[in-house]
Amino acid sequence: MTQRLLHLACYDVAEPHRLIAALKLARVYATGGQKSVHELFLTVAERITLIEDMSALLDLSTDRFLLLRLDPRSRVHTLGKAVQPADPDYFYVG
Repeated sequence: MTQRLLHLACYDVAEPHRLIAALKLARVYATGGQKSVHELFLTVAERITLIEDMSALLDLSTDRFLLLRLDPRSRVHTLGKAVQPADPDYFYVG
């Protein structure tokens, strides 16, 4: 089985149409998050695809995208009613 690692994806997009497209793209892989910060479990191939797709979508002179791999040894802390991120058994990408 391919190992998925937990990442945080964050973006700041200047134009509303690109913002909506970035949100839709991030949600394809997301297991949780809010507004423009999402939790994603990604394989190496999925990470590469996400970066390529986001690069094609964004205007790199005005928009920003950050994909941060989190240390798997770290403990996840949640506040309030938040649910800890979990790697689902499967993802539907399409």
